[in-house]
Parts: sequence; structure tokens; C-alpha cells
Amino acid sequence: MLTAIVIDDELFAREELTELLQESGEVEVIAQASNAIEGLKLINTLKPEVIFLDIQMPQLSGIELIGMLDPETMPHVVFVTAFDQYAVQAFEDNAFDYLLKPVDPKRLHKSLNRLLKVRHNLEAPHTQVQIDALMPTQLQQVPCIGHNRIMIIPLHDIEMAYSDLSGVHIKTAQQTASSQLTLKTLEEKTELLRCHRQYLINAKAIKEIQLLDNGLAEVVTLSGSIAPVSRRYLKLLKQMLGIY
Repeated sequence: MLTAIVIDDELFAREELTELLQESGEVEVIAQASNAIEGLKLINTLKPEVIFLDIQMPQLSGIELIGMLDPETMPHVVFVTAFDQYAVQAFEDNAFDYLLKPVDPKRLHKSLNRLLKVRHNLEAPHTQVQIDALMPTQLQQVPCIGHNRIMIIPLHDIEMAYSDLSGVHIKTAQQTASSQLTLKTLEEKTELLRCHRQYLINAKAIKEIQLLDNGLAEVVTLSGSIAPVSRRYLKLLKQMLGIY
């Protein structure tokens, strides 16, 4: 049985699709999410085999969500859309899986059969190449959770990102919040620079680099926060900043 997460901001659509999936006997819906930020957390925590993902959602779209996932561990994606038949034809031509709202049980059955064939190596995976073509190459905002709030932090407000035992944290001049994105994803899809195994820094937020003993250093940000710089990354960081 396939494990799945349904992500849709419309309650009725989400519950209707969940019911159809459960009735199929082929899918176990292990969670539901009403927005992309909740969905991102559930995907990273539960690691489903497939996500049924609405394209148009507030704050973050379905396309933006998959752009925040690690391609190496990304689940299969079945888009759920209210676009008309002519608009979704582009998805069909490119071998995407999609479901048109309201969901047709026969069309759902077709998608499930395709997923099961991929799972049992009877058909080659087909969505990843086309999904890569749609995904944003650079993120302009980072979803975060802090103080009982869900926040979308613009990249230009971020001074640094760092990880510890409790997860990944995003620090601005005013606040620190937790993110479901990995440092690897942030490094690859933003302009944040690696300065330490556990730290990324925004070059535009650097006030100064303080050189320490043994080839180590510290970055001081405009707000006065400090990030360590390891010997491994100091030379590269200086080069990226045009310091020779």
C-alpha cells in the first residue's frame, strides 16, 4: 500500500480526495495539510511515497513547495488543480500525474495504477524531469515557524541560517525562527554562503570578518550577531566577497 499526504487549502477538496484514496484500498493517507508550510514539515517528518499536491495555495504554491524539497528524497508528486482541461493538457503532454478538481474516481485510478507500476519497477519514473523544469532555481523566501506563528521570511531579511540538535534556524536582525528546509537546500537554492559546517551567511548582512588564531574567523553581522568561520571555508568566503 502506498503512503500518501494530501496537501490542499480547500477543506472539502482535501477530505473528498482523502476519502477516495482510502476507498481505493491502494493508499494509506498518513496525513493532511491545509497549506504548503504544514505540508513541507509533514513531508520531511513522515517521508511519504507520494504527495497529492494542490497547485494554487496562499503564501506558497505547490510549485514553490516542491522547489524546497531535496530532489534525492522527493516523493512522487500528483498535482491537484482546478485549471480547466486545456490548461492541464500541458501536464498530460509532459507525462505529469495530475488530478482535475472535482476529482474523477476513474482518473484517480489511472494515477494510482501508474504510481504502483513505478513502485514495482514496471514503469520508469516520469515526473522528476518535468518537475525540475518547473521548479524555481532560486528561492526568494523561506517558510519558518516561530512563537506560534507561521512566517514567510524574504531572503534579503535573513542574516544567517544555522543548524543545531533541534533543527535549522533562520536569523534576521529582529528574530530567530525554525525552518523545515535543510542547510543543503538553502545553500543550493539561495545566495546564502557556507562559512561553517553548521552555518550559512548572507554576504549583504556582513559587517566585518574578525580573524582569530589558528586560521579561524568570525563573521559579525549588521545587527551584531556572530557566526563562526572554519578554516575550510575562510578562503572561499573571502574570495566570494572579493577579498584577496
